[in-house]
Amino acid sequence: MNYFLTLGIILFFYMSIWFIISIFRKRNDVADVAWGFGFILLSWASYLISINFNLKGLLVGFLVSIWGLRLAWHIYFRNKGKTEDYRYIVWRKEWGKWFYLRSYFQVYILQGIFLFLIVLPVLIINKSAGQGIGIIEIVGVLVWIVGFFFETVGDAQLSRFIKNPENKGKIMQSGLWQYTRHPNYFGEVTGWWGIWLIAFSVPFGWLSVIGPLTITILILKVSGISLLEKKMEENPDFIEYKKRTSIFIPLPSNKKVY
Repeated sequence: MNYFLTLGIILFFYMSIWFIISIFRKRNDVADVAWGFGFILLSWASYLISINFNLKGLLVGFLVSIWGLRLAWHIYFRNKGKTEDYRYIVWRKEWGKWFYLRSYFQVYILQGIFLFLIVLPVLIINKSAGQGIGIIEIVGVLVWIVGFFFETVGDAQLSRFIKNPENKGKIMQSGLWQYTRHPNYFGEVTGWWGIWLIAFSVPFGWLSVIGPLTITILILKVSGISLLEKKMEENPDFIEYKKRTSIFIPLPSNKKVY
């Protein structure tokens, strides 16, 4: 069977299983936990199916696994013991009797499509045989490390801030959050650009730029920053924070550019 078709079928069943889990759990935000695990699944499934077992495939599989496990673990404990994420609660009300059907296609299947596009650099690496590690791959790993640092540290700083009762109703403005309003999102996007650099030198690897472009557009314009900032605007402190802090790329205060 075709390499990409096989992986697509695997992903289809994976997302369908998580949809069933969401019905039993009565919360759609399990899809956020499924996100990180899905990348790990496709990374190693593609590695095994390809039967190439190259060093570069091991490298990206290792990087994606670290990223995916950390993200899934973080989201699980962030949501544990709390009500369903506000985004999904709103959709429950808006979708009414069509909730389950729209959830399946607009949350799980659509997310699976995006996941497949984003992980494309890894799939192309694993499909290529005999690829070694050179300068561009080392640069890619360094870029990934920068992204992982911003995402991990940013999430950790925000978690500690939220857990402190004295910060109730306040906006996180210290640590990495004084340089960018979304260090965790910046880190996630940067990490995938690093993965793409690792894939760049393999045959047709440059075409997998669709992966980092997809996550960049999603974070900046669709389901990430745009949605979160609408919610943050409800807080009066956000106006001044927005004026002096970069929205995405880390910059000294009082800068407002990307």
